[in-house]
Amino acid sequence: MPEPLKNLLHEGLVGDMADLIAGNAPSFDKERFARLATDGLAALELMERSALIRDALFTILPKDFPEAAAILKASLPTSGRAGLSGWMLLPVNQFIAARGLEHFDIALELLKALTPHFTAEFGIRQFIHKDQQRALTTIARWVEDRNHHVRRLASEGTRPRLPWAMRLPQLIKDPSPILPILTALMDDPEDYVRRSVANSLNDIAKDHPDLVAAFIADHIEAASAERRWLLKHASRTLLKKGHAQALANFGFGAASALKCELRLLNPSVLFGEGLDFEIRVRNAGRAAQSLMIDYAIYHMKADGTLSPKVFKWKTVTLAAGEDHVVQRRHAMRPITTRRYYPGEHRVVILINGAETASGAFVLSMPSEPAIG
Repeated sequence: MPEPLKNLLHEGLVGDMADLIAGNAPSFDKERFARLATDGLAALELMERSALIRDALFTILPKDFPEAAAILKASLPTSGRAGLSGWMLLPVNQFIAARGLEHFDIALELLKALTPHFTAEFGIRQFIHKDQQRALTTIARWVEDRNHHVRRLASEGTRPRLPWAMRLPQLIKDPSPILPILTALMDDPEDYVRRSVANSLNDIAKDHPDLVAAFIADHIEAASAERRWLLKHASRTLLKKGHAQALANFGFGAASALKCELRLLNPSVLFGEGLDFEIRVRNAGRAAQSLMIDYAIYHMKADGTLSPKVFKWKTVTLAAGEDHVVQRRHAMRPITTRRYYPGEHRVVILINGAETASGAFVLSMPSEPAIG
């Protein structure tokens, strides 16, 4: 079993934080800080542990935010000297977000300084929420920063629906203010940054599909291989949903004169194993067709209804009259994001976003006899 995420914040880490901060502020009461930051720590989950450590920082650091910010900045790593880094900086993010809102410029500069040593994407969002125009004016300048972590912060920190972080309702409603930032970073030399741009565009596509499809269309002509990958990754939600413009952006038109046969190789599946299936696709038309083949599993929910999840599969170009046969195994095993229930499920084949074949299979749990 993987180590629980909450264990990333532990007593040893708190002790190291105390030593590093005290090394830059002799008045910092590291023993009291350690007591406060570890009182009941073991019983808490990750974000609760972070909040406990943040609250200890509230108590021990100076109440004057510029003074506290100077101590925290001095406690960051420098060439040849250790400092606050990694998960130590999650509660520091929370501290800055809570105490720095009345000191915008100092707080944003501190977040910029710490992001190369962990990330500031969590702390920066309170500032965007409080004064979006002011925050984005500063963040927009970071797209030209020499440090790729800072450039990534410009895209990742402004994502409307960043996982694990507060959402940005103003940008969910109108994402246009961050499009210039994403455009400026689209051809960044670092894949780390480009992936963040793609994820942000994918976030936006969930609320503004036509906007993102049009954005992709405007930037795909003569695109490099790296940009083309970014734009396709940014379109992944739209492609799974069969959005017509998104499909057309990558050369996938409405499929016609197709014959698709689905064969379930094991229509009874024991949880922990996998569903094996095969499809035969025939282009019965008179012209070649580019096909994006995906599939959806309709999972049984607790109330007996079915909920679909689309999975990417492959792309293929079929000449007129050509057949293509391909097999797939879909694992049915424990994952943290889904609870499985026994009963009848469905698999649906999607070609260029349209359902072309489907079949039912039965999932049995190990505690009950398999059906079949």
